[in-house]
Amino acid sequence: MGEASRVTGRFRGTFDVLHSLTYFAPETEEALTGAGLRPGRMTYFAGRAAPMGAVGPGVVAATFYNFNPELVARHIPRAWTLATPEKIIEARFEAVDAALTRLLGKETLGSEAVAEAAELAREATGGCQPDGRPLYAGHAGLDWPSEPHLVLWHAITLLREHRGDGHIAALVANGVDGLAALVSHTATGKGFLPEAAKASRGWSDEQWDAAAAKLREQGVLDDQGGLTEAGNDLRERLEVATNAASAGPWEHLGEEKTKRLHELCGPLSRQAVEAGAFPANVFSTGR
Repeated sequence: MGEASRVTGRFRGTFDVLHSLTYFAPETEEALTGAGLRPGRMTYFAGRAAPMGAVGPGVVAATFYNFNPELVARHIPRAWTLATPEKIIEARFEAVDAALTRLLGKETLGSEAVAEAAELAREATGGCQPDGRPLYAGHAGLDWPSEPHLVLWHAITLLREHRGDGHIAALVANGVDGLAALVSHTATGKGFLPEAAKASRGWSDEQWDAAAAKLREQGVLDDQGGLTEAGNDLRERLEVATNAASAGPWEHLGEEKTKRLHELCGPLSRQAVEAGAFPANVFSTGR
């Protein structure tokens, strides 16, 4: 297995932490509500979707994929009447700056390691392709920030959305809708706990149970809600397809530089987690 394949499979633990901490940082809600948005889910939907412009709820639900469209429609397009996408994007970068400063400290952010990681991550994005990747394409159209730690965050954001769009393509190709993707993912024991998934994605117990029943009928879940052999095979196909669709940046960066970026970002991610970047109940204890 080449370095590109290994890194795509380890993306979440090494790189994605440095992006996804944004969604849990109090600085994010403070900055986005300061820009005019209402607190809560609106800041997440509008903050992540703003690079695509003032799109409607259908576009947000389609690109975010596993959120209940009814939940999305409660906040989009109202968000755009409260703050423009441009203002939201500016506030989001301000929030990232504040959150990373709190979690990693100014000394770390000003280090040669962060500057080197930023340069390498930005170089990796040169291997991203926008075709069929709307969330990535929206973010790729933004101007690059100047500070190294913000360059690193933006580059990882691009890599994350590029990977995410590829994952959705794999789900669609395998006939897995958003809720089925979420239910089967929680069954792996490597993601959200079911209650956290339902609460954060806006699905009712009835909707969740109906999706689980359908997956049992399809032979993906067993009677206890765990993955069957066929279910494990499905999740493995999805992972392989996602990794394959995400390998371009790492192939572009090359094996030596990819390994170096992994070495640089691993300690930063661990430091952020140890500093309390995420609430304890977000991920399952088996991860």
